[in-house]
Amino acid sequence: MRNPEPPDPSDTEAREIALQNPNRYPEARARLLRPWLERLLDELAPDAASLGVRFSGDREMRRVNRQFRGKDKPTDVLSFPGDEPHLGDILISVPTARRQAVEAGHPAERELKVLLLHGVLHCLGYDHETDQGEMERLERRLRRQWIPPGPSGETESGDASD
Repeated sequence: MRNPEPPDPSDTEAREIALQNPNRYPEARARLLRPWLERLLDELAPDAASLGVRFSGDREMRRVNRQFRGKDKPTDVLSFPGDEPHLGDILISVPTARRQAVEAGHPAERELKVLLLHGVLHCLGYDHETDQGEMERLERRLRRQWIPPGPSGETESGDASD
């Protein structure tokens, strides 16, 4: 009996995107975000076989931020790069994203896409704290391409502060 070929990671049906939303935040519903995230990964990480995303509250985010970064406060997004072919895992605080969306004057759904993009770039190895602006420039360009401006025409949002 012949062994089957491994799945092609660029085939979005073969790629596993695990979206966890235990608090059932309406703006973080998988049916709203998964198709966009699949297209984003097709372009930015076509060889990635999987990605994990968890939408949390501020309390969980604060605990994880303290545990992994030694910062005893919530933040908007944390990224944990994986080992190939797993791209990594992203944790997003929805309450923080909601506050940032209000400050920026756009919907929380848009802010979640901003944070997902930021997290994916970190999982790809970019680091805005050490790369002399490379990640910031790339992220700005990708936001224009992947996250259309809202009704007020804004294109930028609050900086992701992972």
